[in-house]
Amino acid sequence: MIALGLEGSANKLGVGIILHPAKGGPARILSNIRNTYVSPPGTGFLPKDTAKHHRAWITKLVKKALNEAGITVKDIDCICYTKGPGMGAPLQSVAIAARTLSLLWGIELVGVNHCVGHIEMGREITFAQNPVVLYVSGGNTQVIAYASQRYRIFGEALDIAVGNCLDRFARTLGISNDPAPGYNIEQMAKNGRHLLDLPYAVKGMDCSFSGILASIDILAEKLEQGSREWKDEGTGELITREDLCFSLQETVFAMLVEITERAMAHVGSSQVLIVGGVGSNERLQEMMGMMAKDRGGSVFATDERFCIDNGIMIAHAGLLAYRTGFTTPLAESTCTQRFRTDEVFVKWRE
Repeated sequence: MIALGLEGSANKLGVGIILHPAKGGPARILSNIRNTYVSPPGTGFLPKDTAKHHRAWITKLVKKALNEAGITVKDIDCICYTKGPGMGAPLQSVAIAARTLSLLWGIELVGVNHCVGHIEMGREITFAQNPVVLYVSGGNTQVIAYASQRYRIFGEALDIAVGNCLDRFARTLGISNDPAPGYNIEQMAKNGRHLLDLPYAVKGMDCSFSGILASIDILAEKLEQGSREWKDEGTGELITREDLCFSLQETVFAMLVEITERAMAHVGSSQVLIVGGVGSNERLQEMMGMMAKDRGGSVFATDERFCIDNGIMIAHAGLLAYRTGFTTPLAESTCTQRFRTDEVFVKWRE
């Protein structure tokens, strides 16, 4: 069976085509294409501008994906699209495109939960069996474990997501959004040497990042106003923008490692699967790996092709649901900004 997947919940528009062999076995990725709306440095991406980008590129990407996959419309069994969660206007643009293609081609629709798409693609690529999942992106921060055909949320961000925290600090520093603000923060953090004191906000199994962002913004302002005077008390060396990026990463990632380890202990799992755009951060993977090793466990993660929002994850999760008989009627092919991970009935798993 073959599925076409359309993803556009934020600033990345992805189109993917996947094949599930009739006799079982690993899925085959026939095409995985993405185009990103990049806003100017110091700014975020507005819903209306992002939706305009998606509308301009969706037809081009679908044509390119079909050509790359070497298939025709007649080969496609279902069209899968991101139902939510995400930004309203971009989601709506992609949902309309999916409905249009469904009517034009006479192919059934499958609405997909964005978060479940990340999880299922991560499991497929890494072959992780039953891991605790850390889902970290610009819009979501959740610690998840599977039980009784639901992906149960054990902990989450109480305010802004960790990716949003990093992105907004990139705006404070005026860092480029190309290829991504979080990636550029990561590269600057590699040259940081001094760990500055920041709030550490873990509350049970949940995290809070807004206070940390406010604190690091104050430090950034202090640096800009008197950069030649602010020195590390221990070494006497000047504090740099790289030190700020390093301190922010180390603090928020330590929080994520803590709540993930607690979830592992609770469910008795020795595996961690990191998904979502922030999951491609090498330092986060390193810190999580150190924790898992101490517990005799292992960490599974993917590269930017699958961590960052993409169409292939929507195609894969949608096709898993479609194979159980699930479809989305045209009258119900809406989108929603709020669609929790644990609302999805995971019929394809025992």
